[in-house]
Amino acid sequence: MCTAATYKTNDFYFGRNLDYDFSYVEEVTVTPRNYVFRFREIEDMAKHYAIIGMAYVKDNYPLYYDAVNEKGLCMAGLNFVGNAYYRKIESGKINLAQFEFIPYILCKCASVKQALKELEKINLANIMYGDGLPSAELHWIIADREQAITVEFVKEGLKIYDNTVGILTNNPPFDMQLFNLNNYKGLSAKDPNNCFSKNIHLNTYSRGMGGLGLPGDLSSQSRFVRAAFVKLNSVSGNSEVDSVNQFFHILGSVSHPRGACIVGKNDYEITIYTSCCNADKGIYYYTAYENHRITAVDMNKHNLNGKGLFRYPIRRSEDILFEK
Repeated sequence: MCTAATYKTNDFYFGRNLDYDFSYVEEVTVTPRNYVFRFREIEDMAKHYAIIGMAYVKDNYPLYYDAVNEKGLCMAGLNFVGNAYYRKIESGKINLAQFEFIPYILCKCASVKQALKELEKINLANIMYGDGLPSAELHWIIADREQAITVEFVKEGLKIYDNTVGILTNNPPFDMQLFNLNNYKGLSAKDPNNCFSKNIHLNTYSRGMGGLGLPGDLSSQSRFVRAAFVKLNSVSGNSEVDSVNQFFHILGSVSHPRGACIVGKNDYEITIYTSCCNADKGIYYYTAYENHRITAVDMNKHNLNGKGLFRYPIRRSEDILFEK
């Protein structure tokens, strides 16, 4: 289970919570322009846009969970178990494995509009990476500072939705998530009016009562509502620090503490990491479950014309400042 979000002040920001019960030992990974991306069914790509994001690096291949390219196009894959459907290889199509989808789009496209044109040609095929890594059942959010879309490969075919709220969680399919927001039309960040009856006086006895009914559980549908409400009512300054700080608070509203979601004996779903990337500047910020300090990696401080990956393991030790 996960939550992804977009946010815009002076700059455009994109990130996600990765919620799961175990880690593949992911790393912040910068892929420079001349790293050779090898694909299973199409030609290798030796020259492309530089990319930064969180990835599990297997055999020197970055399996990206979420990433941003140097042009500011952002993409993240989130669990979509039971609904994702990958087809057989189709002639006349660009056949991609699930793990190749993020690299392909971010290597070639500078905007959502360009991504939409590529999507017309793509068939997401049922191709495993191998070595015990099955094809993850995912759907995706693709965003730039102008728009966001949700992409779902299902049995009925490719579904593309305008993501007007800039939020993505997991099941059910995105159109159902959007429709469910109708049930929360009465929520407000302001104090509520008395609509119950004009014949009875009712007190607003606490701040925040305009949000009564906002779901507080960790299910994907509830997280979608809560993250959308918090994001769409969010207020922050325009500075980098203000914007990044606010973004982490938005995703903090739907984070998983250990013990609140049991998935097996002594196994709990937790927010393994939270990311926030300034897509305009190529700076990737993150926190880990074990470390609340924000760590940043700036892709532009690397040789983006190189061929080798730049990798940064997640800092997982809590960094506490003890006052002297």
